Amino acid sequence: MITGMTAGVRQEPREAVRPRTPRRPRLPVLLALLVGLAGVGHRLALLLADAPPTNSDEATMGLAALHIARGADFPVWFYGQAYMGTLEAYLAAPLLALTGPSTLALRVPTLALYALFLALSWRLARRLGGDPWFALLVVALLALGSDRVVKNQLIAGGGYPELNPAGAALALLTVGLCAAGPARRLPRWAAWGTVSGLMLWVDPLILPYVLGTGAVLVVARRRELAGRAGLVAAGTLLLGAAPMLWDSLRHGRDPLAAVLAAGGGTVPVGWGERLHGGLVLGPPLGTGFCDPGRCADWQLWWAVAYPVLLVLAVATAWRTLRGRLSPPALAPDGTSPGPGGVRADDGAVGGPEPADRWVSAAVRLALLAGSVGVLAAYTVSRAAGSTPVESSRYLSCLAVATPALLWPLWRAARRAVPAGRGDRAGGRWARVAGLVAVGLLAGMFATAGAATAGAVRTVPATHAEADRHRALVDELRTRGVRHVRAGYWTCNRLTYATGEQVVCAVVDDEQRPGFDRLPRYRRAVAADPTAAWVAPAGSPLAARLDSRLGPEPGALDLVEVPGWRIYLPRR
Repeated sequence: MITGMTAGVRQEPREAVRPRTPRRPRLPVLLALLVGLAGVGHRLALLLADAPPTNSDEATMGLAALHIARGADFPVWFYGQAYMGTLEAYLAAPLLALTGPSTLALRVPTLALYALFLALSWRLARRLGGDPWFALLVVALLALGSDRVVKNQLIAGGGYPELNPAGAALALLTVGLCAAGPARRLPRWAAWGTVSGLMLWVDPLILPYVLGTGAVLVVARRRELAGRAGLVAAGTLLLGAAPMLWDSLRHGRDPLAAVLAAGGGTVPVGWGERLHGGLVLGPPLGTGFCDPGRCADWQLWWAVAYPVLLVLAVATAWRTLRGRLSPPALAPDGTSPGPGGVRADDGAVGGPEPADRWVSAAVRLALLAGSVGVLAAYTVSRAAGSTPVESSRYLSCLAVATPALLWPLWRAARRAVPAGRGDRAGGRWARVAGLVAVGLLAGMFATAGAATAGAVRTVPATHAEADRHRALVDELRTRGVRHVRAGYWTCNRLTYATGEQVVCAVVDDEQRPGFDRLPRYRRAVAADPTAAWVAPAGSPLAARLDSRLGPEPGALDLVEVPGWRIYLPRR
């Protein structure tokens, strides 16, 4: 009876329970911001202390920026060669127009590029791993800076500061192109093409990452690439590479041939030396695990761990990716379907997450393949065997693949701590693997932290040397010297520091003409009979010039500045 009565009563409809949107954890985001600011602040403090030390190659880029700011010249390539684009000069030119020539003004854009790289790496780690704590781990590791890493990031010597943010941007754009809806993809195609073209002009070291992310796009969006998207990507790539293409057509130059010819010079180097420089010294030096100018024996453990982690990361990505590359995995419009044929961009329940796993695995594999390509290209070059310490700068873009390299290590480390009492974290062996992963991560941070501290200890000496160079510039200006002869590593640095008020021609240690990146400087010096000589104190060139001192006619007069010797023709 009660049942019958209640059946006749109108029931008020219950309010539908909406699923709660999970809140984004704020703590790892805040910590990542603080760690990123610490990394940028550390590098800003280095710049204010004249570190890392500058050189004539960086000054050559500064001269290009100075000429651009004055409207006197708009160089496509680094002066004196037919490769390595001058993007850094164009970025710094507005600052130099306001402040005049200085190393700090030249490096402000490179500091901004590093900050952009941190932000993009945070976003990339979130898109590939999803865990904000993992993204914090990536940012924390990239915030550290050994001597070699900081030089690659801050010295505006051509190409290296741009590579890492460009590689991270290409990976992020690839994730977006594989997961975004059709209406949002065309701008991403344009951005991907522009970044790829610009970097091919600036430095072909980025080519393995361009090819890797491009392969993912061909597989995931091959039908879309056959239409308007392909035209946009190709057109913007050509636009980004336009300076290189225009110069090649105009002068018949081949930038790739020029790069290959410059890789290590003509010094004969055996394969044993190349393998040692590329595979033993290369990973620790290139990724920031070594002291300034050397790699201690205890820091070489990373040369063993790095390839092991590469193989593990590739296997993990391929395991997720396997079976997803068959034709049924792609919808007719080129999108990636989830279970039951649901497309990733449909927004259906259960659809986005599997598709995101596919995209994440594919992009991780592309980044890992890119890093293998970079390491292999460096190892087979003469530079790896002849000058492994300095040439490890060619491995600077290995940092792009950091989120892909660390992802399986992070997953294993999480298993070391069970989520609850009933969670055995995958069993005993998973716990052991997790503890090993935690130990590896701790070792990475300890080694990179020690290398960072070693780089900081060199700052006072670098600052003192910069002060001595400023005293040299002041002395030349006081004496009205306008033209000098000096060694390669002195000349353009001196010319840039004076804003071309002092013009320098390069000589070798035997006082013979050297390599002038701007030949007009030599002509100007040759036309001045009162041109002086400048040499670092204690250098072979200074010893040669000392023999020309004396009271006889035609001899040289000596002016000493701390760390430098100025030789003036006797009037």
